[in-house]
Amino acid sequence: MKISIIKIGGNVIDFPEKLDEFLALFSKFPGHKILVHGGGVMASRFGESLGVMPEMVDGRRITDQETLDVVTMVYAGLINKNIVAKLQALKVNAIGMTGADGNIIRSIKRPVKGIDYGFVGDIQEVNTKLIDHLLSGDLLPVVNAITHDAKGQLLNTNADSIASALATSLAKEHQVNLYFCFNKSGVLIDEKNENSIIPLINEDIYDELRKENVIHSGMIPKLDNAFEALEKGVNHVWIGKAENLHLAAKGKISGTTIERSRYDLY
Repeated sequence: MKISIIKIGGNVIDFPEKLDEFLALFSKFPGHKILVHGGGVMASRFGESLGVMPEMVDGRRITDQETLDVVTMVYAGLINKNIVAKLQALKVNAIGMTGADGNIIRSIKRPVKGIDYGFVGDIQEVNTKLIDHLLSGDLLPVVNAITHDAKGQLLNTNADSIASALATSLAKEHQVNLYFCFNKSGVLIDEKNENSIIPLINEDIYDELRKENVIHSGMIPKLDNAFEALEKGVNHVWIGKAENLHLAAKGKISGTTIERSRYDLY
């Protein structure tokens, strides 16, 4: 089975017209697919309105109990069900899921190593059997950034990590492509210049770009997840704008392709 894992972020979710445009294109995207979403910008906005101020470290959200309540309401409720309803209107039989639903993603609370991230989950296991069953039944999973520890505790989990974990787990038995859609045309040399796209990044290039501080903040976990996915058998990883997703799927030059260094391929 060929499966596409597609992750979208706030640049699509926060704008109703953009979301509608993306979902219309996504509904026509070929083959079996899974949509993964975060919603951090919206969660921060809702949190601030409730007096819960966001705290970020290297693109990761510090999650105390109040923050966990906010992100669960926003990710698993408002955003997830809105996307599912819109897909149903497009005749796509979508099913919204947290990691707790069907036990599809089990995590552990991140150990404290210098920084206490609070109720943040590190993924331990993906229930690929259930996902296979859903996809085979022509259901489209819409997975949000909440997982669980199988002991009754929900955990805030990076949506890029979820997309990567789904991709690597499914890649053991399927051909999987992983697409990260965000608010830039790709990974940029100059984040203010949309034309400064880096068309290809391997691990060697990545190390140099980090040393030069060209890549920093939230792009670091995104690329870390991309390389981990390739190492674990994912066929292809792409980063770019949601509206260019169909071009990427057709192999046309658009966005940034991530690949392993050549010496790792032998």
